[in-house]
Parts: sequence; structure tokens; C-alpha cells
Amino acid sequence: MPGVAATPMVTSPVTIFLVVLGIILVVPLLLQRIKIPYVIGLILAGVAVGPYGFNILARDMSFEVFGQVGILYLMFLAGLEIDMYHLKKNMSRGLAFGLFTFILPLLCGMGAGVAFLGLDMLGATLLASMFAAHTLLAYPIVSRFGLTKSPPVVIAIAGTIVAVMGSLIVLAAVAGVYRDGVFHVGGTLRLLLYLGVFCVLTVYLYPRVTRWFFKRYIDCVAQFIYILSMVFLAAAVAQWLGIEGVFGAFFAGLVLNRYVPARSPLMTRLEFVGNAIFIPYFLIGVGMMINVGVVTRGWTTLYVAAVMSVVAMASKWIAAWITQLVFRLKSLDRSMMYQLSNAHTAVALAVVTIGYGMQLFSEEILNGTIVMILVTCTVSSLGTERASRRLKLMQLKEDKSGVVPSGAQSAVRTLITVSNPITAPQLVDLALLMSGRRSKANRLYALHVRSDNTPASRAIGRNSLEVAEKAAATVDAVITPLERYDINIVTGVLNTIAERDITDIIIGLHRRANVIDSFFGSKIEQLVKSTPKMVVITRCFIPVNTLTRIVVAVPPRAEYETGFRRWVEALASLSAELGCRIIFRCASATWLYVRSILLADKWDIRAEHVAMQGWDDFVLMAADVLDDDLFVVISARRASLSFESDMDALPEFLQRYFSRNNLVVIYPGQSGVEPDLETMSRAMSADFEAAPSPLWLKLRSVFRR
Repeated sequence: MPGVAATPMVTSPVTIFLVVLGIILVVPLLLQRIKIPYVIGLILAGVAVGPYGFNILARDMSFEVFGQVGILYLMFLAGLEIDMYHLKKNMSRGLAFGLFTFILPLLCGMGAGVAFLGLDMLGATLLASMFAAHTLLAYPIVSRFGLTKSPPVVIAIAGTIVAVMGSLIVLAAVAGVYRDGVFHVGGTLRLLLYLGVFCVLTVYLYPRVTRWFFKRYIDCVAQFIYILSMVFLAAAVAQWLGIEGVFGAFFAGLVLNRYVPARSPLMTRLEFVGNAIFIPYFLIGVGMMINVGVVTRGWTTLYVAAVMSVVAMASKWIAAWITQLVFRLKSLDRSMMYQLSNAHTAVALAVVTIGYGMQLFSEEILNGTIVMILVTCTVSSLGTERASRRLKLMQLKEDKSGVVPSGAQSAVRTLITVSNPITAPQLVDLALLMSGRRSKANRLYALHVRSDNTPASRAIGRNSLEVAEKAAATVDAVITPLERYDINIVTGVLNTIAERDITDIIIGLHRRANVIDSFFGSKIEQLVKSTPKMVVITRCFIPVNTLTRIVVAVPPRAEYETGFRRWVEALASLSAELGCRIIFRCASATWLYVRSILLADKWDIRAEHVAMQGWDDFVLMAADVLDDDLFVVISARRASLSFESDMDALPEFLQRYFSRNNLVVIYPGQSGVEPDLETMSRAMSADFEAAPSPLWLKLRSVFRR
């Protein structure tokens, strides 16, 4: 086997990049057939082509740069794909798991280092910090299964940050003791102070700067470069403060995920670049550092590697098991948390390198670490693949067997009316965010109606539809373009609704041409009167992803409308995709049915209720709706059950009091199955009974006994 000093076969930059791209392309395709995670394949490919394998490539500066970028990008995506609502729900469990998965491996590592490896206390503590930390190497597998928001994954990610930070603090303390001969409490406190200052400044500055930038620059390329710049700025500042770059990248992802919806062109580009280039480069670079030949260097290396591997994996399993017992989690949740926290790469290499340089570790420890990395990465990848598949199947079974009121699984066919290429992307984005997650047969149509056959009119129509298609394609959505020539726009829309069996219509609010023109315009008013389908009228002055809240005004008796469930699901989907709070201002009776739908369909969103006694309170909301809010008005047609005479003044009120606000007006559908209020009430009661009681209620019941 060639030595490290031998000249690699490939030295040309173009050829090096070609070989790497070939590995990224071919390895996943080959391993997919034998059901081996591609993460292992890329690591093994790095072993084969690296200096300890066939010496095809050298681990030069390109792998150093791309590898560092890859681990930062991996942690950034982990933070970006976590919804803050889910993180807050699982924060206590995540912190507890982080403490368990840090303290237990630390204690076990110290004991094993002294008892089995013959290290002194300082060297054993440094070695134990290696066991305490871990890397989310298998996170791309979880992301591929769409499980990034599941509780065990969120708990594991939160625990990773706690474990990594604790390990780095131990590393700094050991380095201080080795250098000065005594432990300094001030150094640890200073590091914690820097950590607090970094978090506070990031939380305060990043949202404000991001909102300002996104409002003024809507170009996708500029937004993409901006996000990456902010991520690596956070990583650089964290490293400068002595924290760790991976924490800075992860925390930046947490703060910025509010402005990058899951179904958005920006998110698609970020995931594509990371999964296609940076993360595979990092995995290949990890493989190139593994020297399988150390196994043949005597029984001592095998003994050390076995001890380290057993301690590393067993202590992580015990931590996951204790977390399962404390919080009464399922065995599958324990398996997912354990497998995600089982891989050791980046911190382990840093620790062993520092320890070897300080002469605290022998060459056997160095070689044993390499074997431990290979073993833990393999076990973590295989285990995460298996646990992810089981967790996904379990979620699908729960969705099918859950109590869902009638009408929840009906197909949604949305028609987006586009009149010009400027407003088409915003309408498509809103339609995608409101399309809902339950229906498997969602269809999107983009319609442009023209009443003349002039070349200019045809060119505008084709351009508008092309822009709508591109906007949908950026998030891997399919939209059917429809160009129609009819006597007028309303007739063209109505004919398309009948031909395509449309359920929802999304249309942009027109601009008033003169003083006597109405707020909605004659075309929209005629469309609402002529069709019983749900009509969504929208006007947004700022990008949708910069909204801070959704305020919904709901009239009394809205729950009796046949389209009640559909608009609740649409707004819940919008809130879930944007990760923002939604406030329903409605009667208490209406709120009970809104909440029953949210609970029955398992919408994990921050939904709040503010009582509104009557439609007279509508004007009073003008002071509460801010410029960064989306104000949603649930209106009603004249013949519907929730219609009130005060609604005739709705256009005038909107023009007078909400002319500068981001606005959506929804006319619920009046066709289809009547809402099964009795079924929703039973589902609501069952969900409320099954929901865990607050801690103060549990304590009160104990004292009453």
C-alpha cells in the first residue's frame, strides 16, 4: 500500500474535481441497489482514493477548505430545517439529552482511559472529551426521509450542540491545565460569557438585517449569497471568540430559518448546493483521513481501538436510553437519538491531534481513534437509515389511522390567475405555501385570460405563464399553464373552473384605476358572485417570507360553512411553512372548531386565539395589525350562513383602515360536503383528553389527594 509521502496519481485541479464529481455521482447510484447508505459509500470511497488507499488523490488544501465548509454547511442545514416551534416544544428534552450524552461518555471515557488504556487523569479527561462530542454525520439521511422536524431528530440536534460545547469547554480546560499546571475558572467563565454575548447579538441583529435585505432585494442569487455570507460570518465570529465554528453555523441556521420557508426557491438552492457539493466533499475528506492499515500494526492498536469504540458507542446508547426512560419516549425514538449521536469525526480528530501534540496520547491512541471513527460512522449511518425507514412508516400508518373529519382527504385543485409576469411569482409562492400537506392529488394551474388576439397580448400571456412555471419549478412543483381567449376575464376563469374541476382560486387584488372604482374591482366582485369555489384575494407589499405574524379575522358562525375546513387547512399550511405565529380573532365557539381541525390534523403551529365578540370589533384591529403582519379576512357571500349586513361595508373598511397592510381576503367555498361538526367535536374532545396536562394541574391534583 502506498505511503502518505508518495505522489498521488492525479494532481491536475480539473482532474481532481472530475474524480470527486464521479464519486459523488456513481457511489450513491451503486449503493442504492444494495441498500447501503450513501454516507458510508462516500466515506469508503474517500478511503479508497485517499493517501492511505490507492493514493489517487492527495488530501490537499481543496479538501481542507471544502471539508471545513461541508461540516459548517451540515450544521447550518440542521439549524435551518428545525422549526422554532418544534424546538421550543422539545427544548427541555433536548437539553436533558445533551447533558446525558455529554456527562455519561465523559465519565465513562475517563474511567476507561485510566483503567484500560493506562492514561493519567489529564490525558483520560482529554480522551473523554472526544467520546462526549459527536457529529451529525447521518443527518442527510434523516433529511432525505423528511424527518427533520420529528421530535427525536430535534432532540438529537439540540443535544449535539450541548455535547459539542461541553466537549470544547473540557478541551480548553485541559489545555489550560497542561500549559499553566492549574485549572483557571476564569477562562471557562469567559468562554461562557462570550457564548452568551454571541447568541444575544445574533438573535438581535440577524433578523433585522435579514428582513431589511429581503424587502429590498428579491433576486434569488443575491439572497442566496447573503444567507451564505451570514452563516460563515457567524462561524468566523464564533471561532474568533474561541467558541467553535459549527456552533456559529448551527445558531445562524436557527435564527435564519424563519426567513427561508421549506417550500421556497431559496431553500431549494441551499439544499441543492450543500447536498451536491459541500457535504459530499466533507464526507470524502473524512474517508481520506482514515488509515485502515493501522489495524495491522499489532494487537495493541486493535485493543485500544476496541476499547475506544465500545466506550464511545455504549455510553451514547446509555445516554439515549436514560433520556427515553425519563421522558417516556418510544424505543424507536431512542434508536434515532442514539444513531444520530453515535458518529465521531470532526471533534475527535481535533482532540486526538491536540493530545498527540501535547504528548498526552501515544501513537496507539492516535491509530485507535482512526478505527473508532470508521466504526462509529458505519454504525451510525446504517442505524440511522434503518431507524429513519421505521419512523417514516410509523408516521404514515398514524396518518392513515388517525381520526380525521370528513373532507380532509379531498383533492385540492388550485387555479392561479396571472395577468402579468411581475406578480406571477408572488401568487405562485402563496399558492404553494397554502396548498396543504394532506392531499396527495394537489394540482396547480396557472391561467392567463385575454380578450383580444393582438401579438402584444399573446406575448404578455406567454411570458406570464413561463414565469409562473419557473417559480413552481424552483421548488420541484409542477404547474399546468393555461392560456385562454374568451369574451372577458371572468368568463374565461369560470369556464376554466368548470373544465378543470377547480376547488380554489387565487387572484391578485387589482389597482384602483380611478376614484369611483371599488376596492375589489368589478371583475373580482363578479367572480365571487358567479362561483361557489373558495376565492383567495391577495395583496402583499413585502415578500411572504418576511412576515412576522398572520392575523385572521373570522366572522361568527363561520364553522357552519362548507368550506370551513379548507381555509383553516390553507392558513395552517401557510403558518407552518413560514414558521410564524397565527392569531385567530373570532368567537369562542368558532375557535373551538378551528382548534379541533388543528389538533385532528396534527398541525404543530403557534396558533393563538383572541376573542372577537362581533363584526363591530373589526375596525378596532387596525391598530393591532403591523406592517410586517399578514392580515387575513374571512368574508362570506350574501347567501351564506355567516353573512352579516355589516360585511357590505368590508371593502370600504379595508380601503380606509388597511390600505397599507399586507392583505388576504378569503371567500370560503359553498359547495361540497357539509361540515361534520359532531365528528369534529368528538375529535376535539379526544385530543384535549389525550393532551398532557400542564405541570401546575398535575401538582394541584397531587395536593388535592
